[in-house]
Amino acid sequence: MARKQRKNNKKSFWHRIRFKYKLSFFNETTLEEVWSFRLSQLSAFLTLALFAFMLVGITSLIIIKTPIRNYLPGYLDVEIRKEIMQNALRADSLERMMSIQSLYLENVAGILSGTIELDSIRQIDSLAHVDANYEIPRSKSEEKFVKSFEEEEKYNLTVLNPNPVPTDGIFFYKPVNGVVSSHYEADARHFGVDLVAAPKESVLATLDGTVVFTGFDPNFGNVIQLQHKNGFLSVYKHNELLLKEIGDHVVAGEAIALVGNTGKLSTGPHLHFELWYKGIPVNPEEYIVF
Repeated sequence: MARKQRKNNKKSFWHRIRFKYKLSFFNETTLEEVWSFRLSQLSAFLTLALFAFMLVGITSLIIIKTPIRNYLPGYLDVEIRKEIMQNALRADSLERMMSIQSLYLENVAGILSGTIELDSIRQIDSLAHVDANYEIPRSKSEEKFVKSFEEEEKYNLTVLNPNPVPTDGIFFYKPVNGVVSSHYEADARHFGVDLVAAPKESVLATLDGTVVFTGFDPNFGNVIQLQHKNGFLSVYKHNELLLKEIGDHVVAGEAIALVGNTGKLSTGPHLHFELWYKGIPVNPEEYIVF
């Protein structure tokens, strides 16, 4: 009996939600039916659900495809973040260059007015003297870090070995998957290799080490340097974006930058990779198979 009652209740439920109601619109003057339609509870629910789904879909599409997303928390475009960082680095470099240019103009004005003797100025830094050998001045934090590192390495007994073998038990990671477009030529002051690679491809640390320099150079673009405990120093130039900061410890094979085309000396997306051992440049192709 109870089973029959449940079955009847189920049939009654489906009958109620599928039962159609007629909604009519009449002309008030003539009482003529102008428009009417039939609608059940089930069809009304499905219509509302479809409308809500379309509303959510259209709203999501507008947020994703239009600049509105940049005004929402967490939706700032990666390209915009990268551009902000690049502009900040360029502004910092431009500020340093302007200070050098200002000093140069003050010296020239002093020479012309006779307040400064020409022979008293051995070298005047200016934007006209920026060349491939230009070195970015170190900040106070960089000087402090380099000084502490040199103190730690002062009593390193490995330097007493007259014939060191730095590659024993060391595996050098290839910094990027690319094609060598320019080889190491010390006579031409090209102390590294150029590796043509896809734009924004990850640049990897060749060995475990510590970041000792990051910055923007007018000729070499975004530069990052890693100091390794075995006496090696690796340099990565022309990067699109730097992923590490000074003092960060990285492991071999870890991404530290993205391949780019920054700096006046860059002719296309590539990585200029240098390897130095105890202050002397070495040919990276003798240690790494590119």
